[in-house]
Amino acid sequence: MDHENHRSRVAPAGGYNTSNQFVNVVIDTPKRSRIKFKYDAGSALFRVSKILPEGMMFPYDFGFIPATKGEDGDAIDALVLIEEPTFTGCLVECSLVGVIEAEQRKGNEKAQRNDRLIAVARVSLLYADISDISQIRPAILTDIEAFFVNYDRLRNVEYKVLGRSGPGKAHEIVSSARTSAGTDGELRRAAHK
Repeated sequence: MDHENHRSRVAPAGGYNTSNQFVNVVIDTPKRSRIKFKYDAGSALFRVSKILPEGMMFPYDFGFIPATKGEDGDAIDALVLIEEPTFTGCLVECSLVGVIEAEQRKGNEKAQRNDRLIAVARVSLLYADISDISQIRPAILTDIEAFFVNYDRLRNVEYKVLGRSGPGKAHEIVSSARTSAGTDGELRRAAHK
């Protein structure tokens, strides 16, 4: 495949190419980081959001799909399976393999959906054969879910896992979130409340 042809198939930073079903994920927090970074649209930079307690770190690269907006007002989150940590601000082309469906509630507020997409980096060798969340070992998925429950607990937010679904549901969530955010392709992410 020639370079120009490949580049024409990659979705813009706003990130969803319906012809080949790949999404672009902007990494805000690399794998094994205790520091949570957050994109600041006003400065177009990433800032330190919080430091996780000793012994707690992100299990995989974590980021967002630009130009999307979930029910919680933030861009849609994605956990990216890749061998090594990338870096904050890195754009990674991914295949969606599924979603951890969940809702979150802070105090007495109404519960809001805050699903976490699971994606595989296109360049990954180790995870290249995974095309559906059901192909990931259940113990790994349980650990990922426990991470998010505990991560949100630190923010005084209850995170309740509702279930797991495959790539079809993940693509449906992205399509719906793109409609909510518009399709201008700008790098946007609302700050977590």
